[in-house]
Amino acid sequence: MEETKSDPPTPSSSASPSNRSPALPRQPVSLIQPSQKRNKNNKTKVLRVFRSVFRSLPIITPACKMPVGLPDGHKSSSNNCVTGTLFGYRKGRVSFSIQENPRCLPNLVVELAMQTNALQKEMSSGMVRIALECEKRQEKDKTRLMEEPLWTMYCNGKKNGYGVKREATDEDLNVMELLKAVSMGAGVLPGNSESEGPDGEMAYMRAHFDRVVGSKDSETLYMLSPDGNTGPELSIFFVRI
Repeated sequence: MEETKSDPPTPSSSASPSNRSPALPRQPVSLIQPSQKRNKNNKTKVLRVFRSVFRSLPIITPACKMPVGLPDGHKSSSNNCVTGTLFGYRKGRVSFSIQENPRCLPNLVVELAMQTNALQKEMSSGMVRIALECEKRQEKDKTRLMEEPLWTMYCNGKKNGYGVKREATDEDLNVMELLKAVSMGAGVLPGNSESEGPDGEMAYMRAHFDRVVGSKDSETLYMLSPDGNTGPELSIFFVRI
């Protein structure tokens, strides 16, 4: 693999005021929490009720053991499709967000080690493979794959630098709010481009991605083309090695 050297950033790093991109027009945020988080709160309440009822029942020793769990091959596939958005100012670093659907708050935002215009050039070639790699953790460490703070990024086999996971900023949420009605597509959002020219615009590309979980150390997102139309192929790999 070709390699370009760069120092790893820190998750809290930010651009200097002189290089900061113009802000987008602000919109009130009406995005909702992902259902997984809502269901987690509901499950906690149900579990508490179940425990209180269970304590009031007599203890009975069963005559035989009942099978626990579902048979192999009966895993739900309803949550495999997510909304992915690549966005950024043309001469700034591109970011990637994952949402349950366009109306939800992002589950993940990663700032990639690539400028937006460079990624657009790669996409024009028809096939893009982005690999985000980090080191494996000890068995006792329960950090989830998508909670890793720092990734080494490769694009089509070339090392680009480091991707950084971050909490969604006000600008990230504003972009998601502006795109709430967009399920898939590409375009630009207006910025304060009177003095910046076309580089002051925020470019974006949104699509549905099929999420495939290989193990606790690997997940892959495959971009889905609408109605089977031919177009650029994009795959994003998250892996601990």
